[in-house]
Amino acid sequence: MAEPRTSPLPEEIINGASTATRRLEEAADAIIAKGAPPRPIHEAVREDAAEARAWADRRVKRARDAIRDEPLRASLYALGIGVIIGLLAAR
Repeated sequence: MAEPRTSPLPEEIINGASTATRRLEEAADAIIAKGAPPRPIHEAVREDAAEARAWADRRVKRARDAIRDEPLRASLYALGIGVIIGLLAAR
């Protein structure tokens, strides 16, 4: 499988075509070409929500593990972020 392009082609810059839009159109064309029926919107939303929940659960587990492994470092990072937010809020 070919690697997706990250930089736009010259004609895309000239014509103003978006790379993301073009990829979505190509994916839609491929789905239509397969003849697969479209999924109901509630099913697609439910699947996306489950995927987002799984992503968040993985991130929470990584954060907990990092805090357990190095609690002092995590505390100092939290303190530093708090100070920066406090300085920004005081402006």
